[in-house]
Amino acid sequence: MAPKCNLIIDSCCDLPFEMVDQEGIDLIKFPYIMDGIEYTDDLYQSVSARDFFQKMREGAQPSTAQMPVSELHGAFLRAAESGVPSVYICFAAVLSGAYDTAQLVLSQVKSDYPDAEIHIVNSQLASAAEGLLVYEAIRQREKGLTASELAEWASEALYYVNCEFMVDDLDALRRGGRIPASVAYAGSKLDVKPLLSVDLEGRLTLIGVARGRKKGLKHMTELYEKRGASVGPGQCVVLAHADCPKDVERLKEELLKIDKDIPFLETSIGPVIGSHVGPGMIAIIFWGPDRRENLSVADMIARKVKREH
Repeated sequence: MAPKCNLIIDSCCDLPFEMVDQEGIDLIKFPYIMDGIEYTDDLYQSVSARDFFQKMREGAQPSTAQMPVSELHGAFLRAAESGVPSVYICFAAVLSGAYDTAQLVLSQVKSDYPDAEIHIVNSQLASAAEGLLVYEAIRQREKGLTASELAEWASEALYYVNCEFMVDDLDALRRGGRIPASVAYAGSKLDVKPLLSVDLEGRLTLIGVARGRKKGLKHMTELYEKRGASVGPGQCVVLAHADCPKDVERLKEELLKIDKDIPFLETSIGPVIGSHVGPGMIAIIFWGPDRRENLSVADMIARKVKREH
């Protein structure tokens, strides 16, 4: 059965290129700047993850830029001209202007193609967490969901993506303005590794620290045992990393003690997110309980007020 819709995705999903390089999937590439030269994030087709993060270890400080309007316009125009209903699963709106720009570009395209059916979903996720949503969206597309059904599915499914990241270098977070310089300095002396997750809007959020990577990996394993294993067997677990494959193997060994049949998807943190977190980041992403259940009563009220307005 041929899919009933096409997918538009962006490179911040940090999935392996071969997974998204297929008919009916249009990849929009984010730009980044390294040593004064602008590159496009092509999911490590033109430069390896190893080389990118090695340059950072040697002192390079890459930066990122907004998605060019021309990239979004081109993708939406191709979708409109194809006549096939499409869904764009977009990098978290709080981290990029891509979502707002996409809404504007879509209105322009629809002025010329009023019958074009293109849905835009704010994934409210980043990096490989966005990747897990895209990975399953590809499978749901192959199962025959229509564009409207797939957009509705993704808008709900994103809340069940659970994740934890461990960053090796506190200084990377300092440069991003997430922690004070004094904390970064003290943390580096104490070998403290930050543990992060994403909030319901997609912001990277500091949720704790671990004394050393070994304890950090243990914490990630415990999180999966608590939240992921309860979902049931056979669920894909994404292990993403910024050039630290040995840690991925250690984490995999511990997870297999919980469930020997876990299907893993291993991938590299892309250059856009990698520019902000630095080499050594490792992440575990899996389907788990609804993250909205973690809200405090006050936050639940606040979200209800926002919806009503």
